[in-house]
Amino acid sequence: MTVEHSSKFSLEHAQELDQADPLRHYREQFHLPIQKNGNPYFYFTGNSLGLQPKSTETYIRQELNDWKDLGVEGHFHAKNPWMPYHEFLTEKMARVVGAKPIEVVVMNTLSVNLHLMMASFYRPSPDRYKILIESDAFPSDKYAVQSQLRFHGYEEDGLLELRPKQGEELIRQEDIDQMIEEEGEKIALILIGCPNYYTGQVFDMKHIAALGHSKGCMVGFDLAHGAGNLDLSLHDSGVDFATWCTYKYLNSGPGSVGGCFVHERHANNIELPRFAGWWGHNKETRFNMRHDFDPIPGAEGWQLSNPPILSLAAILASLDIFDEVGMKALTTKSKKLTGYLEDLLHEIEDPNIKIITPSNPEERGCQLSIQVKNADKTLFNAISAKGVIADWREPDVIRVAPVPLYNSFSDVFHFAHILKTELESK
Repeated sequence: MTVEHSSKFSLEHAQELDQADPLRHYREQFHLPIQKNGNPYFYFTGNSLGLQPKSTETYIRQELNDWKDLGVEGHFHAKNPWMPYHEFLTEKMARVVGAKPIEVVVMNTLSVNLHLMMASFYRPSPDRYKILIESDAFPSDKYAVQSQLRFHGYEEDGLLELRPKQGEELIRQEDIDQMIEEEGEKIALILIGCPNYYTGQVFDMKHIAALGHSKGCMVGFDLAHGAGNLDLSLHDSGVDFATWCTYKYLNSGPGSVGGCFVHERHANNIELPRFAGWWGHNKETRFNMRHDFDPIPGAEGWQLSNPPILSLAAILASLDIFDEVGMKALTTKSKKLTGYLEDLLHEIEDPNIKIITPSNPEERGCQLSIQVKNADKTLFNAISAKGVIADWREPDVIRVAPVPLYNSFSDVFHFAHILKTELESK
């Protein structure tokens, strides 16, 4: 590996940063995918699927053994009884997202939770029925809101889309403000992804929630790319609800159960419409079977069915690591690690690539989106062949996420060196 223009842009400097990193040992707690040459891949797709903690197998094995030995009695007599198992995750998850325990529940999957939240918080009327979303929202979010509009009898004019200005990639805050000011009386729901999956742009949730509420709108956020990535303050933000998955930055395994936040001010509103299920019913009378629905106060009252314990076990394994490290320590390293990647990419100075993620560390997480000129995917294919696992998002972006729990400064240096070498070879 050759030394770059100055010591800052050298492998030696990256290794020094790794030695000074107080979280460096957590990398050893994860399984790193291995190349055929025996070396780990340079894995930068924690924003799609987080790596497996080595402890996950032990956590799941415990539940498999209790199932084997106890059968149905495991609900009450397992080492970690299954009846209240989701409660073992609540306080830890609440700390990850900056919420009160009563505001958080681990249940279902992301799109299911979005629909459940919209059943309660999207209450259209002839005068107020529109939904505000980013134009380039994650497809599943757009499908969900479009289907809700159709379900309630509204056509496509019910969808308001926030768009960047011509020639720009990011949505300006003043444009969000203007849209809410102008259309607020017609908007029933504001639903925005934070960060945006494509650009990595983080939005000011507290500001948007306050402005939306001033116009009578309900406000929710999809935090699929935020939970475990950003130092969120969901309770203080004032948003009505939020949903997220746990298989990205929260390392719980493919398709694992998601998380949901409902603000405390809605905790005891039994008049709020919802799709109900027995696991959201009062725990004291749940098994009496004959009672009318009596929702548990708080986010738990939106549960439908008893949760999949094996999935919760995997989430708990990861949350125990997060609880040990703490989000402030993680985001402190994340800003250094992502900032180092940004410095190295700027040093390349190649007109074929451009970072479209905000340069302000407060307006992004650990993801940098690298726009490739002419949507040339051959560059992505070339770095993949050199041991980089990143991802390509149509039409023209390579997403790179240096995750502070298991990515190192040396990983970042190697990625930048491979990218530079492939650009030069073109």
